[in-house]
Order: sequence, then C-alpha cells, then structure tokens
Amino acid sequence: MRSSCLRNPVGRRAGSAFAGVLAALLLSANPAAADAHPEPAGSARTQGAHCRTSVQGSEAVALCHNPYPEADRVRLHVECARWWDIDTDSSPVESAPAMTVRLDGRCWKEIRAVWVSHVR
Repeated sequence: MRSSCLRNPVGRRAGSAFAGVLAALLLSANPAAADAHPEPAGSARTQGAHCRTSVQGSEAVALCHNPYPEADRVRLHVECARWWDIDTDSSPVESAPAMTVRLDGRCWKEIRAVWVSHVR
C-alpha cells in the first residue's frame, strides 16, 4: 500500500517548505556559515605551521615547520589502541617564524591515531 503523501502533491510541497524553513533557521543561528566559502582543494593555508606525523611501533613524532611571519603554538595528541593505555597530549610548543619544532609522544603498546592541533 502506498503512502498518501506520495500521491498528494500538497504533502510534498509542505515537506519542502518545512525543509526551507529549517535551513533558514540554521543559517540565521550561524550567520558566518552563510558567508563561509570552503577553500579549494589545491589551495595552500595562509597561516599556521605545516606538520608531518609519523608512527613507528608505540612512538609518534611530529615535525612542524612554520613558514609564516606569525608564531603558531602546536600540540601533539596521541590516542592509544588499548583501552588501558593512557592517551597523551604534549605541552603546547611555540613554532616561531621560519622555525621547525619536533614533538613526540608514545603509548605502551599500539597507537590508534595521531594528530596536531594549532593555536595562534
């Protein structure tokens, strides 16, 4: 048996009107989202250190180079794979202009994920 909404064009219009109102409410709650344009896939960032992470066994290393004139504070986060192994976050380290910093962290056993956060 078919739904009455599929046969009733008024029901479809009411649904699309509801979706439009919902989208307008979401955009009015966050006006910056309406003006935000995502960066193209190939464009370079304009600020912040560029970081490369590597994992070997239970040790993680991040090398962060800051090519910009403003300083960037970077922090390494290591998530361990075992439930009993404690995840670690390094202290924030300032990466001055044209400077490369090395961050490291470890787990007792395997590492699940590694990432670097930035604070200007």
